[in-house]
Amino acid sequence: MGKLQRFYLVLLVIATSVGCDQVSKDIARSNLKFAPPMSYLGNTFRLQYAENSGAFLSLGSGLSETARTYLFTFVSGGLLVGLLFYILVNRQFSRRQVIALSLILGGGSGNLIDRILNDGHVIDFMNMGIGSLRTGIFNVADVLIMSGMGLVILFSYLERAMQPAGGPRPNNEDESSKSQAPDIQ
Repeated sequence: MGKLQRFYLVLLVIATSVGCDQVSKDIARSNLKFAPPMSYLGNTFRLQYAENSGAFLSLGSGLSETARTYLFTFVSGGLLVGLLFYILVNRQFSRRQVIALSLILGGGSGNLIDRILNDGHVIDFMNMGIGSLRTGIFNVADVLIMSGMGLVILFSYLERAMQPAGGPRPNNEDESSKSQAPDIQ
């Protein structure tokens, strides 16, 4: 995959991810903010509005506002820029690896945009579970991040499974220094 193709693929995945995330959060803000939780499929899936000042599952929400701003806006923003650079310059990534990493980048960007526009908060609105066993409240960006991470793990596993039984051949200086004359018979 050429540099320009990679750039456009990353841009497409990020733009689609951020667009879907931000539109879903606008809908949640408009329709769920002052409404009671809505339950579907026997309370397996709930829609309920929440503003999260922490990270995933509200981790870090007890930190001071300054610490949260620094950690969740500036540090995560820097990590996202680093991930973007890594995706664009690493030529060893396959198309599917680029897509998986771009999903993580798109989801992270969606939540970062939320923090910047919503005074350090992220809008969450989905919850799943059975009985008292429930997930935390999450959003489309979180789904994109987790999907991207799952795909990275899956693709790494598949890549290893497809390698020959002996694994990659070690670089042996003695063998590489020998002249390799073709075997003519």
